[in-house]
Amino acid sequence: MYKTAPTQKSLDEIHGTIDTTVHTTWWKRLFSFMGPAYLISVGYMDPGNWATDLAGGSKYGYTLIWVLVLSNLSAILLQSLCARLGIVRRLDLAQASRIEYPRAVNLVLYSLAEIAITATDLAEILGMAVGLYLLFDLPLLWGVLITFFDTILLFWLLGKGVRRMEAVILTLISIIGVAFLVQIILAKPDVVGIAGGLFPHLPDSGALYIAIGIIGATVMPHNLYLHSALVQTRSTSRTEHGIRDAIKFNVIDSSIALNLALFVNAAILILAASTFNVHGFREVTDITDAHRLLAPLLGSALAPILFAIALIAAGQSSTVTGTLAGQVVMEGYLGLRLRPWVRRIITRALAIIPAVVVIVLVGDGAVGKLLVLSQVILSLQLGFAIVPLIRFVSDKRRMGVFAINLWLKILAWTVAMIIVGLNVNLIYEELTSWASSGSAPSIIVAAVSSLVFILGGTLLYITFAPIRGGTEAEADTHAAPSVIEIGSALQTQRIGVTVDFSRADSRAISTAMNIARSGATLVIIHVIETTTARIFGRSVDDAETLTDSTRLDTYVSQISSQGVMCEAHLRPGTPNKAIVDAVKELNIDMLVMASHGHRVIGDLIRGATIDRVRHNVSIPVLIIPPGT
Repeated sequence: MYKTAPTQKSLDEIHGTIDTTVHTTWWKRLFSFMGPAYLISVGYMDPGNWATDLAGGSKYGYTLIWVLVLSNLSAILLQSLCARLGIVRRLDLAQASRIEYPRAVNLVLYSLAEIAITATDLAEILGMAVGLYLLFDLPLLWGVLITFFDTILLFWLLGKGVRRMEAVILTLISIIGVAFLVQIILAKPDVVGIAGGLFPHLPDSGALYIAIGIIGATVMPHNLYLHSALVQTRSTSRTEHGIRDAIKFNVIDSSIALNLALFVNAAILILAASTFNVHGFREVTDITDAHRLLAPLLGSALAPILFAIALIAAGQSSTVTGTLAGQVVMEGYLGLRLRPWVRRIITRALAIIPAVVVIVLVGDGAVGKLLVLSQVILSLQLGFAIVPLIRFVSDKRRMGVFAINLWLKILAWTVAMIIVGLNVNLIYEELTSWASSGSAPSIIVAAVSSLVFILGGTLLYITFAPIRGGTEAEADTHAAPSVIEIGSALQTQRIGVTVDFSRADSRAISTAMNIARSGATLVIIHVIETTTARIFGRSVDDAETLTDSTRLDTYVSQISSQGVMCEAHLRPGTPNKAIVDAVKELNIDMLVMASHGHRVIGDLIRGATIDRVRHNVSIPVLIIPPGT
């Protein structure tokens, strides 16, 4: 039997919620595993891809189709490696990096991952805004601001369960696919030209820039983090045979889903080539221009409508995966668990601000270039996610018999070297151009050069430095205290103590035990804040509830073994309300709470629970500050 994940699970709310072991037939088992790759595939057809595919198809015709095919094959390989990591070690890529690399390196990797997620979200925002403009003539600035409120969709989907969320995403993918299938039929592309585009060829340096953008739009850094987490929504047998089956079914899932994404991306490029390039429109990088030209060039009013609908579907579906990836990255690297709505607002605000600034200062015409730039930024981040991934799945100490074999290592490292090499070449050409033309101030050239030096050093470190070989437990930021000490006693009857499975629990429980030693009962309270718990209340039976119940049993066992009477209670809802209700219902006459030391910003993010509780109860509240 292979050991399971650490206590803090990736995407706790939906972790292990689908049981794949109950199915006996091959097809039913395959269906139970299918889903994660479809959530991943929407990132491969988001609005950022549209800009790079339109630019490539309109300027170079069918020439860059081979880049799409090569990128898709690379994506299938890398996503399969992510699935392998998540299945075998029950860790996502961010958690594994936190274990294996020093803190300073992880901070750099985390920062780059957040930049990648912001660039992805930027593409989604612009795509949605453009789609709304094309369909309803809504100004782009208003469209950008409206996208701020699509957080509601994510919360609704999570509340319905992972299977419903996957079904909604698959529906949106189907809309995109059908829309482009109709447009391709209307465009009547050159089959011979498409076949010629499968042979590798770069006409000029401009094609390299677009090719790198296509790679960045196809193999997306945030998808590597997310896929390693999403595969853990499936509960699998932890035997060697069970793990091998899980890896096999996830490879099939990835191959099918990502080839659907390839169809969409190829359709966009082929549409641009057969519609714009052949009619002499070779600088169509703007989605709005593409939409405007479709009707007169194809002779159909249906084409631009389908184009806009598909664009909105692509932007909305990508929103879900971008938010989930942000949660995986932040929790995995930092162990910081924010309220879901706070996480979403931060991610969206970081993307909306540059979009608004560019539209206000430069105008709507810069949207296409901003989309292409966002994809180039994604490509530049790729090496910092791919290299650790390859090293982790190659590590026989951690992966055992599931470490990738030699030929797969060679293939993976070849893909990594190609991507990194293309990016290094692009950076070198840009810096050389700046220096020779004097188009950028020397201070900016120096600053960018210094940043490139730091990032280059980081990339060399994660490529060649020995990984630390830490334990899975190091990824757990909610580990229960192993020793609880008893000191002097005070008199009381029922002492409530709130816990959140952080290291602060040790301070709160130890203090409460000191008081309860004289014969009082210790009442442990933990609040479950998941969306499903808030909707279904105490009847919820999701993964986080089951895990937290086990943690509470551990606390009760430790405390009871030291002669203190103890009981534990799980309460759904928001902490400040649920704790107040528990105090009243459980007849608690004293409450002990541990402070995390937050101030104004921390209270806003985590919630000023202590202040709200003590103002709404009529019993003594003992607050244990940090460091006691």
